[in-house]
Amino acid sequence: MTTKQRGRPRSFDRPTALEQATMAFWEHGYETTSVSDLTRVMGISAPSLYAAFGDKKTLFEEVVEVYGQSHGAFSARAFEEERTVRDAVGRMLREAAVRFTEPGHPHGCLVISATAGCTTPEVAEPLRARRNANIEAIEDWIRRDVESGVLPPGTDARALARFSGAVLQGMSQQARDGATEAELTALAETAMRAWPETTDGAAAGAAAGSAAP
Repeated sequence: MTTKQRGRPRSFDRPTALEQATMAFWEHGYETTSVSDLTRVMGISAPSLYAAFGDKKTLFEEVVEVYGQSHGAFSARAFEEERTVRDAVGRMLREAAVRFTEPGHPHGCLVISATAGCTTPEVAEPLRARRNANIEAIEDWIRRDVESGVLPPGTDARALARFSGAVLQGMSQQARDGATEAELTALAETAMRAWPETTDGAAAGAAAGSAAP
């Protein structure tokens, strides 16, 4: 009598599998993307998925982190590299018009859209907290630029930060609804006209140590 040997676990490229999972969550959202959907697009078995990534929730958490370092990194770069909050927000919105509509991946922003309608609080809440933290970081920087004379006194930091977040989130949804890069770029330029101009000369020393959404 012979004993059938158990086959070796199927090997796979982890970064590629994560990118495929990112595409699935980005396109369909967390709630409607099933484990079977994930194993199909990632090309692995369910046991391999659980062994490598944990459950669906922990896989999604890793996807969000990877997304922030790749497809979504343009926002953080804008806030790290620009000298004023006005310049950073303007750059973020203009680059979002490109990133949210470029071919090769789903449109819009995964962090904004992936938990829309999600009924799992422990999944939706961290992304809600992340989005709110980004707006608070913009608000803090606006206040610093007001205090240093870069932006005029009386600038409503909270309203301006919320406005900027609302524009970015709206651009994501409009991209998913079919808005073009040109249309979103025009929207970004219109939004920036609502911002007060920076004070001449004061911007040169601004934004040292600023936070990045």
